[in-house]
Amino acid sequence: MLYEEKDKNQGADEEKDELQEQEEEPTEEMDVEETDEDEIVGDEPEAEDVDEEECVEDVDEEECVEDEEIAAEDEGPEESGADEDEGEEEEDKDEQESIPSMEETEAALDFEPLEPGDVVEGTVVQVNEDNVLVDVRYKSDGVIPLSELRLKPGEKPQDIFSVGEELPVYILSVDGRDGAVLASYRRALDEIAWDRLYLAHEEKETIEAPVVEEVKGGLVLDVFGLRGFMPASHVDRGFVSDLSVYVGEKVNARVIELDRNKNRIILSRKIVLEEEHQEQQQETWSSLEEGQVREGVVKGITDFGAFVDLGGVDGLLHVSQMSWGRVDHPSDVVSEGQEIEVKVLRVDPEEDKISLGLKQLQPDPWENVDEKYSPADVIKGRIMRIAPFGAFVELEPGVEGLVHISELADYHVAEPSEVVSEGEDVTVKVLRVDPDDRRISLSLKEARREDQKTKTKSSRRAGSLTLGDVFGDLLTETRDRLSDEEQDAEDEELEQDEGEEEDK
Repeated sequence: MLYEEKDKNQGADEEKDELQEQEEEPTEEMDVEETDEDEIVGDEPEAEDVDEEECVEDVDEEECVEDEEIAAEDEGPEESGADEDEGEEEEDKDEQESIPSMEETEAALDFEPLEPGDVVEGTVVQVNEDNVLVDVRYKSDGVIPLSELRLKPGEKPQDIFSVGEELPVYILSVDGRDGAVLASYRRALDEIAWDRLYLAHEEKETIEAPVVEEVKGGLVLDVFGLRGFMPASHVDRGFVSDLSVYVGEKVNARVIELDRNKNRIILSRKIVLEEEHQEQQQETWSSLEEGQVREGVVKGITDFGAFVDLGGVDGLLHVSQMSWGRVDHPSDVVSEGQEIEVKVLRVDPEEDKISLGLKQLQPDPWENVDEKYSPADVIKGRIMRIAPFGAFVELEPGVEGLVHISELADYHVAEPSEVVSEGEDVTVKVLRVDPDDRRISLSLKEARREDQKTKTKSSRRAGSLTLGDVFGDLLTETRDRLSDEEQDAEDEELEQDEGEEEDK
């Protein structure tokens, strides 16, 4: 019995040693990685001694083995829990180290520093009733208050701005703590406008601006959103009596004075017009030739004619060149502002004079005058004017004949006005027709004789013949023969007088 019990005890000891070796192997690995080796090694032998005694004295081998396995399982979770806590602490530490600072974030996002007074491009991200938010590529969006939007009376932000729209903004302030940005759209436009004005002034650039109102002494213009002033003396090349006609119109002007501190913008339209006028003058003079037919505009009317603008150059249309007929006043033919075609009669660049004609573009009534009037014809006309040597009778518009003073009556006439008066309708006889010299000689007394002959013939046919009827014609013929030499001399004098009259 003793030997059997001893063998049993010896077998139990061997099995316990094997179990102990299996339990010690994982414990040692964990101790190396996570815990203090001395603490774990020191505790395990005491627990093994207690278990060994209890197993030998009280329970059989199978129960002892089961208890040891359960004990090993209980020890495992405690050790692994400690390891997990240490792992979480290390992860938290790594996460804290991975969170970038504000400076690192700005550097990573490549934010450009903003300063008050900067003008940058922004994108509208939100439109509200009292402000507009814009993305200015900074830590936070810029806020444009209602007062900085430049809205007209009655307008709302939604009427003008839309999400996604690009617009310039002026930086008013930047909060260094949270990066809040206060911006202005109105001031950004002002900055851009002033820059454009200074550049236009420096380069003498012509700008276009609408006239918004008439004020004392001139006009107010909207210049890139700024208020500009144009003095009345700079509105046109000449005096303008009514400036209101320019209100609502767009005009080309030149910046002649700028002062941002005083908000002073002075403009001139006159300078632009003067430059354009000079260019037109040069172009017109270089292309102007006698005999040309050109279009022009009547700029002014006087008693002796009208001035016609041919394109920067004015020509004179004399009253005598307006019509083939007689013209009492130039206003009877043309009116100011009328567009007409005229013929260039003479060009004198040295004297800056241009003579124009209007009647030259109308049919010339003298071209076939010899077909319409022949010597011995008795026709009717009207006394148009009286000269010391006779009276001019208009036969048709553009065709006049002269009744020499010697042909006014059968007796000596000292002054033509003793016989005829201007505007009187008369019957005259054609003596000579000269189309080349544009002359027709007429006789008033011959026409009266013809009329007397007609009456005599009528009387003879009626049987009421008188001595005057019998000898009147004979006396007339005798008087005519005696005055032939006198008539020739008077004809020479007439030609001279007519020549002088035409020159006048």
